[in-house]
Amino acid sequence: MGKLIYGPGALEIDIDDRVLAHVRVIVNAKFRRGESFLFNWEHGSGEGNGRSSVWMHPTIPLHIRFFGNRQPPVNRYWVEALMATANSSNGLSLVPEPVGSAPQA
Repeated sequence: MGKLIYGPGALEIDIDDRVLAHVRVIVNAKFRRGESFLFNWEHGSGEGNGRSSVWMHPTIPLHIRFFGNRQPPVNRYWVEALMATANSSNGLSLVPEPVGSAPQA
């Protein structure tokens, strides 16, 4: 389980390494273009369930920390699905990986 650590208050968001690898691709693409966006996620039962959102901005400190030492394969179809949500008015939401799509090295 990796962590997305965001902002001066160091908000820590626990995210599975494989999902986090895909989120990193989205964040990198959006920030390189100077774009801000809303990031939405659901809390697990250990956190009392529920949902949270945070405004992601390129000037706010961000640290992505993976638990494992190997780069998970990135599925370009999943990246496209996640980017579609990131470009929507609702912001980036962690949608499931498309069924039948193959990860790429």
